[in-house]
Amino acid sequence: MRRIGVMTSGGDAPGMNAAVRAVVRRALAAGVEVFGIRHGFLGLLRQEFTPLAMQSVHDIIHRGGTVLLTARCEEFLTPAGQARAVENISAAGIEGLVCIGGDGSLRGCVALERLGVPTTGVPGTIDNDLGGTDATIGFDTAVNTAVEAVDRVRDTAAAHERTFVVEVMGRSSGFIALHVGLACGADAILIPEVPWAAEDLCRRLRADAQNGWRHNVIVVAEGAGHGFELGQRIEQGTGLETRVTVLGHVQRGGSPTAVDRNLASRLGAGAVDFLLEGCHGVMAGVQGSSVAPVPLRLVTSTRRAIDPSLYELAAVLSSWRGGSGSVVDR
Repeated sequence: MRRIGVMTSGGDAPGMNAAVRAVVRRALAAGVEVFGIRHGFLGLLRQEFTPLAMQSVHDIIHRGGTVLLTARCEEFLTPAGQARAVENISAAGIEGLVCIGGDGSLRGCVALERLGVPTTGVPGTIDNDLGGTDATIGFDTAVNTAVEAVDRVRDTAAAHERTFVVEVMGRSSGFIALHVGLACGADAILIPEVPWAAEDLCRRLRADAQNGWRHNVIVVAEGAGHGFELGQRIEQGTGLETRVTVLGHVQRGGSPTAVDRNLASRLGAGAVDFLLEGCHGVMAGVQGSSVAPVPLRLVTSTRRAIDPSLYELAAVLSSWRGGSGSVVDR
């Protein structure tokens, strides 16, 4: 290959810029030109292509967000949109594509592969739920951002003797909530993967209050329950003064941690290596200590599951666990 493209797509994740930097510099070191595609799949349709040099990615490894920008693109989901994207890629002389993003972005890669465009993916999502990789870019930063926020909330909860509900991201995945809750010593962790009942939660909070506990911190993934609704139900069911904090998109922003910078650098470079070796239709995933190619069709047809033993550990270490070994009844 003499020219490849790189783009970021879907929700942004801290570390995407480090991955872009790695893709560009790895390719240039191999004598391959790199074109950046702005606004993801939307940019493919709009022909938003720009050549990238070594200096183009200088001083971006520590920056959050994505310098290539990102956007949603409904038109690309249609056969006509995909055909147009392929035409634009060919017209620009781009012979291969590296796409950095989550499940939806990698599904787009599968579509391009089916139409003859050699493509490799890089897992960039704070949800950490992609199959075929032990970690995704942005997860570690999102967890650390949320941990700092929950630690601050706990100080206020203790000072005012209140119950606090902290809602973190995770519509269908409890990875962030579980890791944040365990790291912060949350009194309850509610995730989409484990059924829970508000009545049981309120009963246990009432029992804790009778036993002298004066404040609680509950971490809930957005897919397991809405923070404000849960706060109202707790206050109504227990009489405990309850406050709610929704962290929202603050978890997506900020400078990536060293873990995410290093992960992004390895996966970005790996994606280029696979593409230039003729190994495409794959995602660069980390498995143990190695970067390995994972078929995109496998990645997009499976989801990474939480570790049940980690959830049980959080329950055991919870200051208000009953005797069931679980934060809430399943």
